[in-house]
Order: sequence, then structure tokens, then C-alpha cells
Amino acid sequence: MRLQDYWGIGPKTSERLTEALGTERAVAAIESADVRALVDAGLHRGRATRILRRANGEAGMDVLATGDARSVYDELLALAADAALTAHAADRIRVMTPLLDRNAVGDRLDRVVAARDGWSGLDEADREAVERAFAAYDEADGSDLAAVETAVALREAGLTADPFADIGALDGDRLRDAADALADVRGSIDPAGGLDGDDIEIAAGADAELDRLRDQLAAARDLADSAFDVLESVRDGSLRDFEALEAATIDHVARETGVEPATVRAAAPDEALDAADFVSATLRDLVVELEAAVDEREAAVAADVRERLGDESGADAAEEGDDASGGDTTVARATAAVSEAAFLLSLGRFAAENGHVRPTLVDDGIAVRGARNPFLAGEVQPVSYGVGSHSLADGSGVASADAPPTGDRVSVLTGANSGGKTTLLETLCAVALLASMGLPVPADAAEVGTFDRIVFHRRHASFNAGVLESTLKSVVPPLVAEGRTLMLVDEFEAITEPGRAADLLNGLVTLTVDRGALGVYVTHLADDLSPLPEAARIDGIFAEGLTNDLDLRVDYQPRFETVGKSTPEFIVSRLVANAGDRGVRAGFEHLAGAVGEEAVQRTLSDAEWAANDD
Repeated sequence: MRLQDYWGIGPKTSERLTEALGTERAVAAIESADVRALVDAGLHRGRATRILRRANGEAGMDVLATGDARSVYDELLALAADAALTAHAADRIRVMTPLLDRNAVGDRLDRVVAARDGWSGLDEADREAVERAFAAYDEADGSDLAAVETAVALREAGLTADPFADIGALDGDRLRDAADALADVRGSIDPAGGLDGDDIEIAAGADAELDRLRDQLAAARDLADSAFDVLESVRDGSLRDFEALEAATIDHVARETGVEPATVRAAAPDEALDAADFVSATLRDLVVELEAAVDEREAAVAADVRERLGDESGADAAEEGDDASGGDTTVARATAAVSEAAFLLSLGRFAAENGHVRPTLVDDGIAVRGARNPFLAGEVQPVSYGVGSHSLADGSGVASADAPPTGDRVSVLTGANSGGKTTLLETLCAVALLASMGLPVPADAAEVGTFDRIVFHRRHASFNAGVLESTLKSVVPPLVAEGRTLMLVDEFEAITEPGRAADLLNGLVTLTVDRGALGVYVTHLADDLSPLPEAARIDGIFAEGLTNDLDLRVDYQPRFETVGKSTPEFIVSRLVANAGDRGVRAGFEHLAGAVGEEAVQRTLSDAEWAANDD
């Protein structure tokens, strides 16, 4: 496949990847979603991520039908990546896309929930040990030794059952042997199992004899590079003949290199043209002999390393009389298992630390009980909501006022400003997207259907025909397309005059029902709507007053089949209370008369009473 056949790769990007990686390696990096390889080749991380998302999940990306849906998707993956235990796991998380195959969604959910439970089941000491092991693995850039040591740490922490069965299948004794052996190796070993090659480099300190020979070789090379200086050192006026010079040379070289004099003598030439020729030939031949000795010792130590690293599948096959070549090594198996464990455990950690649960996958509908917006920090009020068919309202143990009705295809959500309506839309979008990627969701319980498209449209405060046209062009085509669509649309009245916005909203609600889609539409125009289809309902969020700090106190849980009311008296009350200038205060008091002076005074009294009570 040509590089330019992939989404987002033009001639310049293709040339850069080819120059840095070669075409074959670049294609392999794209197919395996290797963000790091593309970044190392010079691509910006964001661009590399977008290319890999399209390359590995083109159809899944089409679920994100609007820019706001894509924004929520990006933010969710950024949150999940922040919980990653390794840089590579974070990269893998960032390129996840919605899955269209329901079995694939269920399989990933099973694995991530099991990883979540595995992480939650670790005591503090084991959790810290696992984090340290992965940190060392990351710092070593995923080296063979770090991978094996991380596998040992995971086994010792008890992470050996599904979804970490590959860790559990590793032999603990072989892993420890492999770790000891790898400590003697410089660099990494081919993860494809290249143990029978000659490219194993033995590290310093692995073998005392090899270290001794290497030191002697280094010293001999230094002397060979300065043979003239050696000659000057051994030449003395008292030397009466050539034999005396030969003896002095051998003693000097032996003393400077640590090589036995007999070995140096054996390297010396039988005949030489003169003293200079004798010294240089002796040093040159000694270097050759020491190089051979080092190579021989390195081969012996490497053979021992290969034996200690072992070949599990090969060993098993050998016991049965089969060909033992070509089996995966302990190192290769540990490397693959640790990489997958890092990915799953990172997702499990994200779910555990945020209280995410496994959603129930249903045919049609989206409903949540005790849902929390994943982007809000601190304590938030959980909400229950839903559209379509679900069972959360039946036998859930939740008060009926908080149990979302079932069967309605569309809800129109009304209520006070700053009442959390947009936040609820964003929460539903996040739940739908997380579930589509096979990830647990931020709720006490959830039922989520399959959606071919998710249309999330935030309120845009621009009042002109161009914005109205672009908005309709972004939300209507996915609604009328084949398949199942989830519509989450915020305040149409912000982009056209209120009367016409009500007409458009009526049309969208009716079209949503007719197309068999699901939808939640936020509006302040409930009183202006025509009678809604039977499969639609109106819900409301209510402000309840001001806190003692004069902040708006809102019950964010929608009241079902109840129109929410705007509460300007609360806002005006706060403005009156906070006004420092007498004239400004008088202006706000005038507005209080317009919205209901009695309600404003009652609100101010309630806030003052609450402050005094504290």
C-alpha cells in the first residue's frame, strides 16, 4: 500500500516518513497505530494521532457527526491518556475510535472492567510497586530488561488472571532467569526471537574474565597507536644489543597491558627489520590475538545468556521431539504481554479512579442513573436521565422522581439559566462515546444503545442567517441518514429569532421521531412549542434560590414531564445584593419590580437567613 493512500498523508508527509523510516516500516507503524514511530519521524503528535485514528478506525470516526462531538471525544481520550501508566499506552489510548461491531464493544468492556477490578483489588503497596515498574519500563524506553522486570512485578502483584492471562502464562523462574541474563546484555534483543544470532552484546560486569580481556585489548590498542612512544620508552643507552631491546619491549608491554609476558612473547615476530619494526609488529599481533580471545569469550558468555533467556515454546517442543527453532522467547512473550497489560491497566485505572461502571448494551435507547459529567472537577450532583427504551426505571431502587421515563424517543429539556442543561447534554454525549469505544462510563448505572452517528451541538451565541444555515447543515444530514442517530442539540433560539426557533425546534423533534432517532433538545421556548409528538416529552430543571454566598442554588436533576421555569428573580436578587454603587443598586431594584419585587425580597431574605444560620 502506498503511504499517500492513507488519510492525511500527502506528498511531503510521505517523503518525510519514507526518508526517516522507509516505506515498509512506515506502513507497519501506521497499521500498528505506532504514534511514537511517526513522531520520531518528525510528525507532530496531534497530526500523527489523527492519521492513525483514520487508518485504524475510519468507520468509527464517522460516528462523530459534528465538531462538538469530536471535541468531547478528544477531551475524553485526553483524560484517559492522563491515567496511562506508560507513554506507549497513552499513545494507544489516544488513537482509540468508536467500535461499530457490538461483539467488539462487549469484548473490550469485559477486558477493561476486569482490568479495573484488578487495579482496584491491589493494596497500596502492590499498586505503588506496579507504578514504579511501569515508570522504570517507560524510562528505559521499553527495553527487554525493563519489560521482563515489569512482568515479574505484575506477577508478584497478582495480576495474572484475565485480562492479564498472558502475564500469568509466563513462567516465574524463567522470567527471573531472563532478567538476570538481560542484566548482562547491552542494548535490546530482537523481540522476534533473535537469540540464535551473533548480535548479543555483553555488558561490562557480566563476566570478570571478559572484562579482563577487554581491558587488556584496550590497553594494547592504545600502545599500538603510539608504537613510537613505546620504542622510546624501552630504548636505553645501557641496552647493548637487539636481544636486550626485545626483552625490554616484552616486559614493558606486559606491564602496561596486564598480559602475561609469555603471551606477549608469543605474539612477537621471529624476525624484524629493526627495533621499530619489532615493537610495532609485536603490538599489532598482540591486538589481533586479544581480539580473538575477546570474541571467543564473548561467544561463550553469549551462549550462556541465550541458555538463561531460554525459549519456552521451543523447550516444550524439544521435550516432544519437535523442532525447537522459531519459538517465541520468554523475553518476546514478556514484552508483548507487558505492552498489552499497560494498555488495559491504564484504562482500568482511569475507570477505577473515576468511579466508572460497565454500561449495559441495549438495542435502542440511552439512559443513566447517577451520571456525572467527566469534565467537572470536585463534587458534582449526579443526575438520572434517558430517552428511548430502557429498564432503569423498573426495580432500580431509585425514587421514581429520579428514574428516567422509558419509551419516549425525544425529550425537550427546559429550565433556568446556568441550570446544567448543556452539561447534561455533554454528559450524555460522553457516556455514549465511552460506551461506543468499549469503556466504562461515569454513572451508577447506564444502558446505551448502538449509534451510527452522534450529533452533539453546543449553543453558539451568534445570531445571523449564516450560523443558522451552517447549524442546520450540520445536524439535519446525519439525522436523515440511514442508521441510528443520537441528537443532542442546545438552544436553537441562540441562532435565530425566538418565534422561528420554536418552529424549527418543532420540526426537528418531529423529524427525530419520524426517523426513529433519539434526541434531547435544550430550549427556553417550551411555552412557544406546538403540541409535540406522542413519543416526545418536556422535562425541566429548576433553580431553588441563592446560597448564603449568593450563588445560584440549582437542583440539577431534571423533573420529568415538567416545564422548567426561568428564574430571573434569583439573578436580579444577587445583583441587588452585590451592588456597591447606590445608583446601580437603584437600577437593579427597578428591574426587581419588573420581575416580581416580592419574589426578589423573599429570595434576599432567604439568603440572609441562610448566612446568619451558618
